Amino acid sequence: MTEIVLDGASLTIEQVLAVAYGQPGAPQVCLAPVARARVARAAQAVQDLLARGVVAYGITTGFGAFKDRVIVPEQVERLQYNILVSHAVGVGPVFDRPTTRAIMLIRANTLARGHSGVRLETLDRLIEMLNAGVHPRIPSKGSLGASGDLAPLAHMALPLIGLGEVEWLGEVMPAATALTKLGWQPLELAAKEGLALTNGTAVMCALGVLETARAEMLSATADIAGCLSLEALYGTPAAFDPRLHELRPFPRQIECAAHLRSLLAGSEFVRNNDPRHVQDAYTLRCIPQVHGAARDAIAYARWVFEIELNAVTDNPLIFIDDDGNVEVLSGGNFHGEPLAIALDYLGLAVTELGNIAERRLMRLTDEASNTHVLPAFLTRAGGLNSGFMIVQYTAAALATENKVLAHPASVDNIPTSANVEDHVSMGMTAGLKLRSILDNVSQILALELFAAAQGIDFRRQTLGAQARLGRGTGPVYDLIRQHVPFIAEDTMLHPYITVISELVAQGRIAAAAQTGSVAGSS
Repeated sequence: MTEIVLDGASLTIEQVLAVAYGQPGAPQVCLAPVARARVARAAQAVQDLLARGVVAYGITTGFGAFKDRVIVPEQVERLQYNILVSHAVGVGPVFDRPTTRAIMLIRANTLARGHSGVRLETLDRLIEMLNAGVHPRIPSKGSLGASGDLAPLAHMALPLIGLGEVEWLGEVMPAATALTKLGWQPLELAAKEGLALTNGTAVMCALGVLETARAEMLSATADIAGCLSLEALYGTPAAFDPRLHELRPFPRQIECAAHLRSLLAGSEFVRNNDPRHVQDAYTLRCIPQVHGAARDAIAYARWVFEIELNAVTDNPLIFIDDDGNVEVLSGGNFHGEPLAIALDYLGLAVTELGNIAERRLMRLTDEASNTHVLPAFLTRAGGLNSGFMIVQYTAAALATENKVLAHPASVDNIPTSANVEDHVSMGMTAGLKLRSILDNVSQILALELFAAAQGIDFRRQTLGAQARLGRGTGPVYDLIRQHVPFIAEDTMLHPYITVISELVAQGRIAAAAQTGSVAGSS
């Protein structure tokens, strides 16, 4: 992917990920010719409205509760400067580089649709900043998710006029300094531009896109961890039989069961028909039902954010008919409710991936629960050694934190702007919570994988060194053992947990299993 052409209508999640995690200019972002024409036409329409003395919200009026205050023509440009400096009131940690780049790209694509009234030079500068790696420093807290992400987007836009701070070439500096070094002059915003830059859902959408992609990866990782635990616990794959799932035809449940069967194909660690032990505990037997439900939420989130990527979400919007007639419509496309609900739903579902993983980890460490298939706390010298006892504590702490974080933000509301903006989505809060939930689940899965690999080694002592793991779980076990040894006696576990956590976060666990599954099916 060497170039991404923005037209306001065809941006994909994969393109956002490529820009967010890529290097500045790789891929290069540019504006489609059709978008350039639409943007120029809408900008000219704004100037025509001014010339005719038409009263239009945010163009010749104040904002929010000041919507009825008419602005004289001589002050309309000052109005746009004022919205940036007055709205840039974010607090908290600044967004990381990938999130910032995603925000900039999504906002540029929205403006490229040609209904916002910005000039080409303003949109071009935003894209130039993205390509040059001039990243605004955007505080992560301050958005209510209605009237869009006003505070963070104001911080995003400040560098266009030479204000605020940026990160460029690995250094944090005043935006004015970066512009001088690049030979760029600060822009003087025209009518409507400040409002168009700040009024929309680009920040919520960026969070949603990045975290949906991460949830997809962690969902695949959760399947792998569950299967490795099943092998360590001498479980049976009978509950993944396709005939069962065809009778409850949730598509993602069926997909999950198929994935589990693929991961476990060829395994000599699983239990076949045993009349003395006909079924497993829910945390093993019901993986398709629980993980499949989480897959449903992830699929819904992808659907929502694929739509939002190419939506126009500022206010008011400019419409020009075939005869050149201009109409300015005030509406509520900036309201983040569709995103907020999706973010909350995704957070709830991913929390469940962590909950069931923590319970599998408990079974790996509790010899009574696993019917003495494995030694207590995965150590032979229990008492002198604590083994993996406290590993499960950490997973329990993370799972508990997620249960607090999973409370939906979208059901909350605090009216603002003198009760004009009387219902807000709290979508940004939902997105930030989701990010924390995913961080925790990533760690829980790493802890489960750590313990499951330890359990596999104990099983090998019974089955023999040549016993085969599943087609997908075998490469994952090998990857873990390339970085982390079997723990024979108590030692510092934290460094090993950190290593496995990085393998999970980087997607290497999911990739290893996929490589094994593809190789086995070829």
